[in-house]
Amino acid sequence: MVKIGILGVGTVGASVVKILEQNADIIEARAGQKIVVTSGVVKNLAKERGLDIKLSDNPLDIVDDPEIDIVVELMGGVEEPYMLVKRALKNGKAVVTANKALLAYHRYELQELAGDIPLMYEASTAGGIPIIGALRNGLSANHIESIQGIMNGTCNYMLTKMINEGAQYDAILKEAQTLGYAEADPTFDVGGFDASHKLLILASIAFGIDAKPEDILIEGIQNINQTDVAFAKDFGYAIKLLGIAKKVHNKTYGEGVELRVHATMIPQESMIAKVDGVMNAVAVVGDRVGETLYYGAGAGGDATASAVISDIIDIVRGNQGPMLGYKKGLEFGLKLLPKEEICSHYYLRMSVDDKKGVLATVTQLFSEHDISIEAMMQNPDNDHDERVELLFITHECQEKMIQEAIQALERLEVIYGSVAMIRIEQ
Repeated sequence: MVKIGILGVGTVGASVVKILEQNADIIEARAGQKIVVTSGVVKNLAKERGLDIKLSDNPLDIVDDPEIDIVVELMGGVEEPYMLVKRALKNGKAVVTANKALLAYHRYELQELAGDIPLMYEASTAGGIPIIGALRNGLSANHIESIQGIMNGTCNYMLTKMINEGAQYDAILKEAQTLGYAEADPTFDVGGFDASHKLLILASIAFGIDAKPEDILIEGIQNINQTDVAFAKDFGYAIKLLGIAKKVHNKTYGEGVELRVHATMIPQESMIAKVDGVMNAVAVVGDRVGETLYYGAGAGGDATASAVISDIIDIVRGNQGPMLGYKKGLEFGLKLLPKEEICSHYYLRMSVDDKKGVLATVTQLFSEHDISIEAMMQNPDNDHDERVELLFITHECQEKMIQEAIQALERLEVIYGSVAMIRIEQ
């Protein structure tokens, strides 16, 4: 019998206990041994949880218990779980974690410390979708060319409502909070930070990139409005918050990897554009297999617990493999490209004076920054009679160029407020 201890018996932890009990027959058949949760750690011992396991409020009761074979870390946070996972590994215990923040900051240190001790983390990225296993095992014969992922259900739910029902951002955010999809402080989700942690984990497996959230471009969906949604529809795009990791050739740095999280206009006919609501999806392009798509529930107790238990079963079977998928270091020298080296098409929205010569002034500024315009539209500014909104799509250009152009545009007296920008993936 394999004994499990859970650090953090919340929604996901309780689901792990219940699934291991209720599906015990099929799990034992697949693992080859009986798997039982014997103990768990909670913050509040007075809270009734309806679980028949021993509970403690001291994590060391599990981490240092010689009877525990596998420690499941579901606490959240970074530094405390890092110390506990390190201690569990030093005690020779296998570890399963769903903690994306922990891995975003400490995955390489933990890989070195773990060595041959299993440390699994399928549930850390995209909930119940087996994307970690796909990258580490199913696609292991491929050089990965790109990853595009909808990895935050809150943002996808909100954007779906804005696109399909014409909802305004503020109204749909309140609805998402009421439904429990968004926190009281939604910044971690709508600001793109949740998705960035997941993207960094995938990029380590796909490209061997060791980066922290502070090293990559992260933007959210807070500035998107119905003008942007209507424009995207007119030009055949959907808007999604995407985590993007792709191999590119850069004139200055050579072969490298772009890592970025931001609202993105993508063609409506693409597979990932059709993923709506709270669902997640990750599209991976391999040099041999081509494009593959992984779709499913990205959060929720049972979906995430399903991924946790799949890791436990793999450990019991002895199938875990190296943590980040490499027996030896990568030798092809891919580096993370600086944010300013990103290349994309861009959509820009600005409110300007409705008078002769303004459009010429704006287009002249684009020309001075070596930015070519692919498409343009003019709309009335519904809030101001004397103004109009100018909407542009650029040809591909460098992030540094577009940012400098935006700064110059915002200094013009004929432009009011900030210039809104959304990147476009063709």
